[in-house]
Amino acid sequence: MLIGLQELGKSFGERVILHGITASVEKEDRIGIIGENGAGKTTLIRMLCGEYTPDEGEMNIGDNVTIGYLEQNAHLDPALDVYGEMRTVYAPAIQAMEKMHILDQKLAADPANEAFLAEHGRMSAIVDAMDAYNMDVEIRKVLNGMDFGPATYEKSVGVLSGGELTRLRLAKLLLQKPDVLILDEPTNHLDFATMEWLESYLKEYRGAVLVVSHDRYFLDSICNHIWEVEQGTLIAYKGNFSAYLPQKEMAVALQQKQHDADVAKAAKLEDYIARNLVRASTTKMAQSRRKQLEKLEITEAPKTGHTEMNFRFEFDVAPYNEVLITKQLHIEIGGRDLLHSLDQIVYRGDKLVIAGPNGAGKSTLLQVLDGRRRPSSGLVRTGAGTKASIFEQQQIRRGGRVIDAIWSKYPRFTELEVRSHLARFAFRGEDVFKPCDALSGGELARLRFAEMVLERPNLLFLDEPTNHLDIFTRESLTQALAEYEGTLLLVTHDRYLMNTLGCPILYLQDGEAKLYESYEKLMGRGTAAVQPVKQESTAGAQNQGGGYGKEERRRRAEARNRLKTIEKDIDEVGARIVELENEMNDPEVYRDHNLMREKCDALEDARFHQQELFDEWEKLLEEQDAQEEAAKN
Repeated sequence: MLIGLQELGKSFGERVILHGITASVEKEDRIGIIGENGAGKTTLIRMLCGEYTPDEGEMNIGDNVTIGYLEQNAHLDPALDVYGEMRTVYAPAIQAMEKMHILDQKLAADPANEAFLAEHGRMSAIVDAMDAYNMDVEIRKVLNGMDFGPATYEKSVGVLSGGELTRLRLAKLLLQKPDVLILDEPTNHLDFATMEWLESYLKEYRGAVLVVSHDRYFLDSICNHIWEVEQGTLIAYKGNFSAYLPQKEMAVALQQKQHDADVAKAAKLEDYIARNLVRASTTKMAQSRRKQLEKLEITEAPKTGHTEMNFRFEFDVAPYNEVLITKQLHIEIGGRDLLHSLDQIVYRGDKLVIAGPNGAGKSTLLQVLDGRRRPSSGLVRTGAGTKASIFEQQQIRRGGRVIDAIWSKYPRFTELEVRSHLARFAFRGEDVFKPCDALSGGELARLRFAEMVLERPNLLFLDEPTNHLDIFTRESLTQALAEYEGTLLLVTHDRYLMNTLGCPILYLQDGEAKLYESYEKLMGRGTAAVQPVKQESTAGAQNQGGGYGKEERRRRAEARNRLKTIEKDIDEVGARIVELENEMNDPEVYRDHNLMREKCDALEDARFHQQELFDEWEKLLEEQDAQEEAAKN
């Protein structure tokens, strides 16, 4: 065990942040720490790093265990270049190698000198321990993985951008290879390729990894445990984030069931006591029941601190079919071509992600499309009947209170109507009277979403909408965007959001824009489609119409057979899911913690397989419909 926590607690003044934290960190652990913003995740990390001293409980760290945390390694020397900064990790070994060189010269003159030989051995041990002879290989490996190519090695640290500094700090921390690596939102400022490299690196990391992240895709990729910090306590779950969800759901359901049973038992005892205590013949039995009631411990009802947002983006009037058109669009800033010759048509109901490396011009392109910035040349036109709403990456600080932000725009609303609307975005109770200039980044984002829903747009422009949101609020937003029937253009690095939307991705790089069908195609696991999002064409239908013969009939027969097989498999998996759910309600199962975990894992696998079958079934139906339509034409 690398780290052991026993009944750990931390308070600031009278405010209890964490209490009763009991957990352990083993060598091969990949632990995702989740929880709402403000739940205490940062406090927990700082106790693990030694920045905060626990007020109660014990924290045991194994002998010679090293802990690396990004903020502990935040200082970078602006006088050094990128490569030189990375070499500072090996400073003890470099000094030892220099001393060895001097000792080699001395030993050449006096080869039997025991003091020289002993010192040479000590220096050699330092070099070997740090594997310093391979340091250039390791430095290049990590730098290249973190998107610092050879051209950047001599770049001064003092001129790096904020995102580059963050990536360099992370690269330096990875190179140090601590026994316990603690990362706080490591995917911020990383492009897709760098995120995937980091995931692969962490999977093979020889120590333990603890990561605070709101990136569900990242948590699913690397984690084998989830620590949820909620209402000051910590509960550990086995598996990645997707495995955590059914376990959490089941744990809450079982706790609620036990609470209801305890309350019902208490009510029966109270009723019996009330009816029989005054009767001489039953007084002793009633007194016995009263003692039972006094000893009865009622299980606490489950409490979840998750911010629940329940909203939809809706609109009143549908626009014309061509919602947004660009022709020969060219964007240039400071003599640098961000984009040239973009011809694109976005149709009613389309969803389109704009992605690319940091600095590629994604936000600038979105500002040109939504009309906030003029293009260098070319045409941008929105179709008739469009009504747009814009979400900016950095929300502007504003005056007034939260309730005033809505009430000032919709003065005919009653206070009850305004508060009810804000409650859908997790502003409840006294939160509605908070001053807007005191809101966090996540709260400002939620307030903007509350405004946008009332605007009832049929066209949404969103720039990094999931930034600053915790993982549970991201889930709510993802669901709302997936259900939106209007037209959506968004800039995002959120891979889970992109995969959920399942829409094309317009990827910007070096002034070029290419369209990919999906994230999987973008990352090279498929082929790129470099056509507009939707392109009306009759050529394909004409070609299909005349060629309907044996081969086409064979393909349609295979599709029908496959559909029947899938439908049978769906029924069988559905029956297995019901069987597992019934088994998990068995008292013997939910008393056995290990058996419950096994059932949860099996249930999650079955649900995942069921969704795969449904996805394939829907795809085959769509292909069948398209074939029938082509045959008619």
